[in-house]
Amino acid sequence: MGIKRRDFFKMAAIGSVTIRGSKSLAGEEGPALDFAQALGVLVDAVVCIGCRKCEWACNNEHKLSTRTLAEFEDKSVFAFKVQCMHCNNPACVSACIVGALRKNKIGSVDYDAWKCIGCRYCMVACPFQIPAYEYHEALAPRVRKCTFCEPRLVEGKKPACVALCPNEALTFGTRQELLDVAKERIKLNPEKYFDHVYGETEIGGTSWMYLAPTDFVNTELPKLQTAAIPNLTETIQHGVFKSFVPPLALYGLLGLVMHSLREGKDEEEKHDERD
Repeated sequence: MGIKRRDFFKMAAIGSVTIRGSKSLAGEEGPALDFAQALGVLVDAVVCIGCRKCEWACNNEHKLSTRTLAEFEDKSVFAFKVQCMHCNNPACVSACIVGALRKNKIGSVDYDAWKCIGCRYCMVACPFQIPAYEYHEALAPRVRKCTFCEPRLVEGKKPACVALCPNEALTFGTRQELLDVAKERIKLNPEKYFDHVYGETEIGGTSWMYLAPTDFVNTELPKLQTAAIPNLTETIQHGVFKSFVPPLALYGLLGLVMHSLREGKDEEEKHDERD
């Protein structure tokens, strides 16, 4: 008994989907996003009092270890929180070989644990060293980072950390609105603010941006180029996948065909034995 025609076409379809999918895993471009209207947060280190209520709000909202952290750059001067920056052109998204990370139209970078294979390329790619891996979860480890409280955003609410901030050190809005607010604060109080909005241009721009009373080279935020990192990672991945993944998909398809033929031969042998 040979392989059935219907089964062959079914396996061929699986193989073609696999091959097509491999071409889109390495950051194939989707619809262009309007970054100016994407949602974001402005972190103002000048007015932050370091109360850490943002940390508490994050823990309380997600019922797990914190996805945000209040960093004290100098306890006598200022503090600000750090979390996933939800970049306009995320390096983590470009580095993910299975599409477990994606840039949402509202501005957040989403993570799909079901797709994740635990390669942790996103951790290597992130210039802010944000994603964390659940090494203590032996059976189902996941990559963890700030989710931007996306369910709250869908409901029209602010992120939990922003909603609880007592001193309005966290301002929520569209990216363009936040840039306008940040530049107005710098203009009105030049003696208080360093004249730069961190995240406006760094690595192509980020959804979370910062104001500080000092040059950002004096903070823990990395000094970055303006070009988006995926320009490099996608070039590398495209070269790898074009020569590597399609053959694997083909071998997988051939394996399915051989397995089906083997089953057919076994059934024929059993039939002969019964006769």
